[in-house]
Amino acid sequence: MLVSRRFLPTIPSLLALEAVDRLGSASAAANDLALTQSAVSHQLKQLEAQMGVDLISRDQMRLQLTPAGAEFAQEARYLLERLGRASVKLRANPTGGSLNLSILPSFGLNWLAPRLKDFVRAHPEITVNLQTHNLPFNFEASQAQAAIHYGRRDWLDVNYLPLMPKHVLPVCAPALIDTPAHHAKDLLQHPLLHLETHPDSWEQWFGLHGVETSKLEGMLFDQSSTMTQAALHGLGIALLPTFLAEDEIAQGRLCLALQGPAVSLGEYFLVWPEKQATNYPRIKFHEWLMTQT
Repeated sequence: MLVSRRFLPTIPSLLALEAVDRLGSASAAANDLALTQSAVSHQLKQLEAQMGVDLISRDQMRLQLTPAGAEFAQEARYLLERLGRASVKLRANPTGGSLNLSILPSFGLNWLAPRLKDFVRAHPEITVNLQTHNLPFNFEASQAQAAIHYGRRDWLDVNYLPLMPKHVLPVCAPALIDTPAHHAKDLLQHPLLHLETHPDSWEQWFGLHGVETSKLEGMLFDQSSTMTQAALHGLGIALLPTFLAEDEIAQGRLCLALQGPAVSLGEYFLVWPEKQATNYPRIKFHEWLMTQT
């Protein structure tokens, strides 16, 4: 429920306060907003009168916000940014029905993107807006309505839809290993490449192959795509998801470092906060994903 309208300031007054806080003077704020300095001052006085609180310190040569004014300006900036993004979203999809989806870069590029045209064809009324992340984030501070997550059920305050296991293969440049090894422990003789977001993946992989390890060292990467490039250039052995590894193997750019099938180290999920439980675009995307896995 909205609070009483008498507590709701006008957008011009919030813009003036935010600009003064950000730029440090009424003149700079006026230039930024394409207003006169007197117009900015008028908006600030109007806001102070409405709130019944002093927002500006006027006993100094330089215009400065009071502590209460600075705190209020931060809240105003957050709300104005959200309103601006909502306006862009509305203009991009005037018929409504959009889904802001946060994706894992490699999964999004190599698995989701080639299939997404099928969803767009089936649901032309829904626009899917994509952004990327590597780690779980706070939905309250994000515009995302749902996200793709990999690993375990360790994302707080979300609902989970299991999508599929993440099957991985140990791969490297053909020049690094003449023929695939027959024993997992043989890979310890070579440099191993690691992901920042899942630094224990190699320990898990070796554990599944009956090899005890700890504190394995090696180059660290923030994304699977950059780790793939390092493997292509012979910098070490990488654990890559099959949707990345198999294409590179087929092209002869990478080869298996160990004979044997892919193993699963975790699972992909679609996650969303409870408030998006009845969101129509998310439900339709949810239903479509179930047909793709």
